[in-house]
Amino acid sequence: VQVVESGGGLVQAGGSLRLSCVASGSIFSANGMGWYRQAPGKERELVAAASSDGATNYADSLKGRFTISRDNAKNTLTLQMNSLKPEDTAMYYCAARFRRATMRWWDEFDYWGQGTQVTVSS
Repeated sequence: VQVVESGGGLVQAGGSLRLSCVASGSIFSANGMGWYRQAPGKERELVAAASSDGATNYADSLKGRFTISRDNAKNTLTLQMNSLKPEDTAMYYCAARFRRATMRWWDEFDYWGQGTQVTVSS
């Protein structure tokens, strides 16, 4: 399985970006997919996740500004980011899982992309 992100870039504060991700190499629909981010000097954090049955989970601090969506048939995941702030600057990673989760479905992934950089200028 290969996970590839796209859509990052440089945007001014208050602007929007849309990240896309595709998980390829499996004939099955991913059970779960998610977005994480990691800023320099900080730990990786969950941004949002979506399950194949339509459930979503967001980091509390991002609710209302970020929206996750997925196409199960195509194993694609998007992240619409609005009202971006300089503190949203980070490398954003997409992740996927092709099995049932054993514990927390929103934070349990096996396959990871290389990341796409998002930079928000003030």
